[in-house]
Amino acid sequence: MTTLTQLESTKQGGSIFTEGSSSVQKKTTLGKDEFLKLLMAQLKHQDPLSPMESTEFTSQLAQFNSLEQLMQANQALSEIKNSLSLQGKDNPLDYVGRKVKAAGNAIALKDHLTEGGAYLLDEDAQVSISIYNGQGREIRRIDGGWQSKGEHGISWDGRDGAGRELQDGAYTFEVQARNARGASVSADGYVSGEVTGVKYQNGEPVLMVGSRMIKQEKISEVTK
Repeated sequence: MTTLTQLESTKQGGSIFTEGSSSVQKKTTLGKDEFLKLLMAQLKHQDPLSPMESTEFTSQLAQFNSLEQLMQANQALSEIKNSLSLQGKDNPLDYVGRKVKAAGNAIALKDHLTEGGAYLLDEDAQVSISIYNGQGREIRRIDGGWQSKGEHGISWDGRDGAGRELQDGAYTFEVQARNARGASVSADGYVSGEVTGVKYQNGEPVLMVGSRMIKQEKISEVTK
């Protein structure tokens, strides 16, 4: 007599033969619907002279019940996981009105005044700051002088190297720093300021800090 275990082994091996067809249907997993089909096929094709015993049939039904319970438990766990994932994400609106700090090299001009732009020195160093336009071209180099270890803001009058006043907009900066021995010093750039609003780009929220946009995951510090 063909048993459900034998049919299931054939199924998990990659194929089963469906009734009235010579085609082979490939499957990779055994769901509860397939389990029921295998059980019904076993009952239908069992040897009349050696029918399935009641204890064996009960065992097969118990296997099916266990399978269904496991599937329901997996679905419940998946829903809990998704719920916890959503809860773990900060609401971007909670940042509005707060001052944030985030890694980045953005600096902006608004009403001909500088917005943001700061850097962190690992040690005392001689500093030079390059300002770039939206096309990545250097438009100004500022001599920052000798600076002590720690955080420093960028002072820029919004003019290019020839003294021409530049248009409001987004720019970037790069800091070069060297210590007294002439060795390069790490000078990580960051942006800071008060969050004034939230926008969405491609379905993802970005925080507005003045005219600059900062991704939520880039934030390293939040203060009131």
